[in-house]
Amino acid sequence: MGQEIVLAGEAVQSVTDLPVQDPPGEEFSAADLVWMKYASSEHHTDDVALIPYDRMEAFINGECNNPEYPTRFHIERGRKREMGTLREFKSDEYLLYRMYWCSFGPENYGEGGTILPSRKYRLNTRNRAARPQSMRGCTCHFAIKRLYARPGLVLIIYHERRHVNKSGFVCHGPLDKDAIGPGARRVPYVGSEIQQQTMSLIYLGVPEENILQAHIEGIQRYCSSDAKVDNLASQYVQKLGMIIKRSTHELDLDDQASIKMWVDRNKKSVFFYQDSTDADAFILGIQTDWQLQQMMRFGHQSLLASHSSFGVSKLKYPLNTLLVFDSRQHALPVAWIITRSVTKQDTLKWMRALTDRIHSIDSTWKIGGFIIDDPVSELDPIRYIIDMVVTSSNKIPPVVEMWIDTIRNLALASQESCGAIEAYHLKLKAKAYNDLQLDALQRVDWLVHKLTTEVHSSYWLNLYADESGSFPEVKAEYIVSTSWQRALQIPDDAVLFDGKEPLSAKVASQKDASQMRTVWNAGSEFSLCDCSWSMQGNLCKHVIKERIQKAVELATSDGIAQVTGKLPIQWTNKRGRRSAAKRTNPIVLPHSNGNLQKDLTPKKSRKRKRLSTISS
Repeated sequence: MGQEIVLAGEAVQSVTDLPVQDPPGEEFSAADLVWMKYASSEHHTDDVALIPYDRMEAFINGECNNPEYPTRFHIERGRKREMGTLREFKSDEYLLYRMYWCSFGPENYGEGGTILPSRKYRLNTRNRAARPQSMRGCTCHFAIKRLYARPGLVLIIYHERRHVNKSGFVCHGPLDKDAIGPGARRVPYVGSEIQQQTMSLIYLGVPEENILQAHIEGIQRYCSSDAKVDNLASQYVQKLGMIIKRSTHELDLDDQASIKMWVDRNKKSVFFYQDSTDADAFILGIQTDWQLQQMMRFGHQSLLASHSSFGVSKLKYPLNTLLVFDSRQHALPVAWIITRSVTKQDTLKWMRALTDRIHSIDSTWKIGGFIIDDPVSELDPIRYIIDMVVTSSNKIPPVVEMWIDTIRNLALASQESCGAIEAYHLKLKAKAYNDLQLDALQRVDWLVHKLTTEVHSSYWLNLYADESGSFPEVKAEYIVSTSWQRALQIPDDAVLFDGKEPLSAKVASQKDASQMRTVWNAGSEFSLCDCSWSMQGNLCKHVIKERIQKAVELATSDGIAQVTGKLPIQWTNKRGRRSAAKRTNPIVLPHSNGNLQKDLTPKKSRKRKRLSTISS
């Protein structure tokens, strides 16, 4: 794995003595670098290499795609400091520090869940359906340092380059002849990614033959496939399917006792828990490993959104969801908080616990803004914990006066963000309320089970399909899951403007060209459409297509004058402008019968009274 050119006892003493390496290609790995021994009080004599900072992701991707040990590296811990915080510093001081660990470690589930010194807690291994025998105690890990003295460079420190367990044996990949896990000689190895993929497909109701095909294709990435492996894989899929189908949310007949049991069994997925007492309100904060990674990945220096008060009238306790936006600006749930309390003290408790959990991995993690959808939300805990700019989405609750006050003081979120939040709401509503056990809505354990199985699996599979290219049907459906993305698919020639009605537009249906949708106040914040989706108070693709056209037109024009010249109100001479300002245009509103009506309310005359000439 790479070359070493410095003999033992001849370790480099300073980072300045290391050459900068920049291998060609989109990706490169440790095998493409020349490694040197570096001696320091912190790293002793680890293997190191120096590369440009903008090639860091190329190196990580190359290490993940190692044909002998295919894997993924996750961030085990990290920290960061700002430029100017150090008066005196060594050549290897960092601006950014991250430790990456092979995802087949550091724990070893095949030996009863042993814990390596890198972690201070033990993972739950009792629930085989929820947590597979996926980690094999792989000790391969490296650290990266973005240098404080040279921010354009990254120092790679490879603490362990071999994909072996603590006994020194190869523990995953094609070179692992024994297939890993309990009963390793009989059962083919199943990694955490393959396990999560198979579970997601089962939860989503995909036919078993399709699940088995995808499962075998996943195994073939790590080992060769034959008739015996295929047969064992089929048994594995069937067994996992049976376990999932037989699993129940009721761990105890008493809901409160059932939740306590679930929390004890899933401590790694619980970032805050407060049982209900006479003095304290019930609060349960849930975040899986995958959700934590996505929150760190997409939430850092970006927007975080709150989807609050879901099920306030149907569920035992309302659900609050924290969302981030992925590379397609789709909303991903990264934390669920189940509680009825919205007090400042309780909000501060779970927010502090969540941020502490993230900062324990990356102390520099922070967001760029926070979107709220409830005017009664406590803003002080958000400002106190996150210390960021707070913005507000334009989703309408019944408290109009509070919304007016909120909108006056906070900025409005974009329609793209609002459309993504709305898509999450609709998906959550379909998953939660489309259940035969409607009486279970008043049980918290049922909601927890629904979130951590079906909802979690759905979003995991969507993002996995989008980024890996697998499951093209799932990817295509995921792309068009928001009104914003569906609006992008409407061609420009499907939008028609009528000169007689400058405040409205017609949008031709893509399924039936003879069907037209009417959009009033096209391009404004108060656009309305006559389609059933818009009439229910949702953001439809027809309204958003008007907004996109205005933005594109402004971006591609030579000046704003070209855009304003096409607006319904045309500038005339000075006298005309003065008279036009006095004239009040009627407000065009959609009527319940589908026709347009004009507001003919009499207006109070504002003409000045002429003063008669007063004779002396």
